[in-house]
Amino acid sequence: MLVQLQYLRAIAALMVVYFHSVLQVPKPDGGIDTQLHLFGETGVDIFFVLSGFVMWLTTAGREIRPLDFYRRRIQRIVPLYWLATLFSATVALIAPSILKSTVFDGPHLVASLLFLPWHNPASPDLITPVVVPGWTLNYEMFFYFVFGLLLLVREAWRLPALFGAMTAIILLCQLFPVPTAATAFYGNPIIYEFLAGVVLAKLYRDKVLLPQAVAWPALLVGFAFLLINEALCDASMRSYMWGIPAIVIVYSAVSIDFSRLPVLGWLNYLGDASYSIYITHAFTLAFLRVVCGVLKIDIPQHAPIFIGCCLVASAIGGAIVHELTTPSRWARWKRKQAAIA
Repeated sequence: MLVQLQYLRAIAALMVVYFHSVLQVPKPDGGIDTQLHLFGETGVDIFFVLSGFVMWLTTAGREIRPLDFYRRRIQRIVPLYWLATLFSATVALIAPSILKSTVFDGPHLVASLLFLPWHNPASPDLITPVVVPGWTLNYEMFFYFVFGLLLLVREAWRLPALFGAMTAIILLCQLFPVPTAATAFYGNPIIYEFLAGVVLAKLYRDKVLLPQAVAWPALLVGFAFLLINEALCDASMRSYMWGIPAIVIVYSAVSIDFSRLPVLGWLNYLGDASYSIYITHAFTLAFLRVVCGVLKIDIPQHAPIFIGCCLVASAIGGAIVHELTTPSRWARWKRKQAAIA
């Protein structure tokens, strides 16, 4: 895996953690309004572009059967997500006051486990699963399903077929006579961000990259516009106002020769653990909010410290879960124990 992809994964995960950390801070009556510092939601758009990039990069030039592709994706995504979903549903049932955006509902739980779009009973206007950040995984699994099927298509025709399939799905959903959660969800042009990542991966394999002198400034400009556009535009314009800067960021990053630079081990590791950080950070934030309530800590008056603790605790918690739930790490640990014995 390219080290810059790991860096971007880590940055994107921490951006989302920061965004949700700020949302935990109640708006104070006076002083600094933390809502003015609310950004980071666009980390998701970086994730989506990265996902498309990685899918093409890891399958191009290889004979991979759809079932093998699905098996690998399921092994990586499903176990931790199901654990988080069942844990969240249990907490919502036993102690509903702990999780702000979750209430226990049987059909919603089943839909969440099956990665199906469903209106959240706690916020009916939102189409989110039990673990609210998991809405992105519903898109991921949809993309994996479509991409996996197209592995049956000759590689030369796979990219046009993917574009045609996604466009057809969007149009069918938007023209469907009866609006549903599924048509609203899958009819969102945000799915083109995955397609953009696939295009970037093909450009990378074909060595069509930005010059080094251009890539670094483009990377900085991409991040600048991502944050500026997030402040200026809402999610209704996401696919292009947030998606295009995310595309620029990924394309610029993969154009840079990071082999000549020292590896930032901690950032590389956080990138490896980014999925665990993303899935578990909601629980970490809820825990810290409860702790502050028990200790009578006024969160708005200590917002920077609270948000900093959220970032650090989420990274550490996600890393621990990553170590405990990654099969390859358990296998290495067993080999080490066997060698010692």
